[in-house]
Amino acid sequence: MTTATPRRTPRAAIVGIAGSSLLPDEAALLQAFPPAGVILFARNIQDPDQLAALTTALRAVLPRDADLMVDQEGGRVARLRPPHWRAHPPAAALGAIFERDEAAGLRTAWLTGALIGEDTRSAGFTVAAAPVLDLSVPGAHDVIGDRALGRHPAAVGRLGGAVADGLLAAGVMPVGKHIPGHGRAAVDSHLALPRVSDNDLDADIQPFVLNAELPWMMTAHIVYEAFDPVLPATLSVRVIETVIRGRIGYKGVLVTDDLAMKALSGEPSDLARQALAAGCDIALYCRGDFAPTEALLRACPDLTPAAGARLRAGRAMLTARWSILDPAALADERAHLLKAGGLLP
Repeated sequence: MTTATPRRTPRAAIVGIAGSSLLPDEAALLQAFPPAGVILFARNIQDPDQLAALTTALRAVLPRDADLMVDQEGGRVARLRPPHWRAHPPAAALGAIFERDEAAGLRTAWLTGALIGEDTRSAGFTVAAAPVLDLSVPGAHDVIGDRALGRHPAAVGRLGGAVADGLLAAGVMPVGKHIPGHGRAAVDSHLALPRVSDNDLDADIQPFVLNAELPWMMTAHIVYEAFDPVLPATLSVRVIETVIRGRIGYKGVLVTDDLAMKALSGEPSDLARQALAAGCDIALYCRGDFAPTEALLRACPDLTPAAGARLRAGRAMLTARWSILDPAALADERAHLLKAGGLLP
């Protein structure tokens, strides 16, 4: 275990932990090599009391402005689940309502974002990894599937923006996923490296263009041959500078997808260095296994001044958008809209 002098300047990383309580070695590591945040998963979450104790323990060792992140899209991607937290519809349900009635669809999307935000903020989180801005593409792998808001770029962009606005209104930072677009992938990037050979990806990037003001976005571990025939977006200077920062015009915080996914090969610490050198602001490593996490935190540099400025800009946006909400009333309104759309009995 490290005996390095404690330091409080955050490393450019967000990491996972092993279980439902913070282990002494983990606490010492997070103090010695403090990350920009910690992400929690189902393995870390049992009930509100346990989670409150865990987030309190994390806050005691992390830097003051460190983020606590959770994957909470609704549908099958939800770490906070009944009976302790609300169930939320999958993104495809919001898209189905939008197809029948655009105003109702946008309102349901905003309500869902706000309710996910209320759940996550009250549970101690500052960042929710949603909305998914990937398109639903016929014939593609179903890793995205009903996580997508629809097939049409403009609709996905509008609905994703509504979900993000709801999250911000509830006081939680949204993360647009997975830039520049995962929907066309024929394989699951959790298991293998997808390659997209299409030359025309205008439709795929449009939802991200429409949401270029979001405070955070997450990269895709996909090779887009039209952009960079060799490297996946997460590791590609060409994709990040030319497409994400250039063509899409994204200026916010850019976090990698999980570096433990099998789409990428190599040691997580090496992948983190590559992703940060390519232009990502934060490396995300979720597995929670101690030795690779320690190696990654040792390898990661401090947040750059540019990344720090982007994080501060995101927090300023959150402060400006945060509202006082009535979760019970919002839940009743969403239930009415879902029922009217034929999605509840």
